[in-house]
Amino acid sequence: MIRTDNLSDLASARDYWRTDKYISFVITFQFYLLLDTMSDSFNWPAGNNEARERLGEKFESLHLDSRISTSHAKPLSNADPVVVPIYHSSTYRFKTVDQFNEDNHGANFVYRRCGNPTTENVEVVINEIEGGAGSLLYNSGLAAISAVFLEFLSSGAHMIVMNPIYSGTSSFINETLARFGVEITSVDVEKEKDFAGAVEKAIRPNTKMIYFESIANPTMAVPDILGTIEVAKKYKILTCLDATFSSPYNIQPLKLGADISLHSCSKYIGGHTDVIAGVVTVSSYDNWKKLKLQQLTTGSSLSPYDAALLTRGLKTLGLRVDRISENAQKTAEFLESHPKVERVFYPGLPSHPQHQYAKQVMKQFAGMIAFDVGTAENAIKLVESLKLIIHAVSLGGTESLIEHPLSMSHGKHLLRYLDGPTVAPGLLRFSVGIENVEDIIGDLNDALEKL
Repeated sequence: MIRTDNLSDLASARDYWRTDKYISFVITFQFYLLLDTMSDSFNWPAGNNEARERLGEKFESLHLDSRISTSHAKPLSNADPVVVPIYHSSTYRFKTVDQFNEDNHGANFVYRRCGNPTTENVEVVINEIEGGAGSLLYNSGLAAISAVFLEFLSSGAHMIVMNPIYSGTSSFINETLARFGVEITSVDVEKEKDFAGAVEKAIRPNTKMIYFESIANPTMAVPDILGTIEVAKKYKILTCLDATFSSPYNIQPLKLGADISLHSCSKYIGGHTDVIAGVVTVSSYDNWKKLKLQQLTTGSSLSPYDAALLTRGLKTLGLRVDRISENAQKTAEFLESHPKVERVFYPGLPSHPQHQYAKQVMKQFAGMIAFDVGTAENAIKLVESLKLIIHAVSLGGTESLIEHPLSMSHGKHLLRYLDGPTVAPGLLRFSVGIENVEDIIGDLNDALEKL
């Protein structure tokens, strides 16, 4: 009961009725009235034990420890969660032997290495983006890349590779594939004005694959993607394009005619710097089957926990990439105008040497910028002076990241087989995030003024 005997006048009483305390009392009172009303009509069923139904009378004779082990709730046919659950079971029940051979709850859902509903959900979404015959998730981007090489190349085969590329890919090609007798020819995307023409000149009778990136890691050079695909089709050679730096939102290689599209899902697809994963999407169902069978035998599939993070990331892919691309364009324009920056490489800038090729195939130009501040000393001083932008490897997340490739991602400790510097000493690789662009530019400007 609300007491007002201590209130001095009507005005103070009116004020009391408006207080949070009184409002809270009214809400609580109404809630209990509702519960009291519902108790007469509340008919939700308790969960049913599937084991009790399956075993019938025998269930009653089981010892308690056996009852605990065999009991589980009976799935409801109308339970359809908005977000696909994490199916973390390592194995699956079969009602009959014949069920093993049925589609979609057969051999692919027999053991987690063979298939998983959480993982398959992500594969379906990515395949819709790419427009392919099927996608496969792997436990890292490099696992996806190496799976393609191991499946479609063999001893005596020849592959043409764009240079420069991601250091992990380069190491696998030059240290592992070469050891197994795969012949490699590199085509420099920065030096060759006619990249597609240079690729055609490098073709041999035993050339089986052309491998290139939509935007070169770490220099941001862009190959003639359409021209290269045309050359490959002329000679009936597989094309494999790693489009990680562009994101699948900005470019879909299969729709351009490529045979295989690759992404490190750790980057724009995941988008939150908290998952390691890779994906391969192919234009041919026969090639999907080859890769799927290989995945069964190598055990390189992605865990459902990581797949659930990708499910979350994909929901905001468009929003994030739009914001990042817009931020990167403005940031690149600022850097290009700064007197202490010698050169900026961003596909969205008209000054980029291959800007016309980027415009042909990309919706936007994503968030990767390379810029040169002259010397390694300047580059290191800049990254260590930044406050908002994080000094770290990787890319494609919500936060802005910057690194000095010569010291980190493309240093001699990773590219052991090369002689001399792998990239310009003053080059910085910058992954633009979703922060306010004025704050990003402000942080860069403050650090540049210290050089």
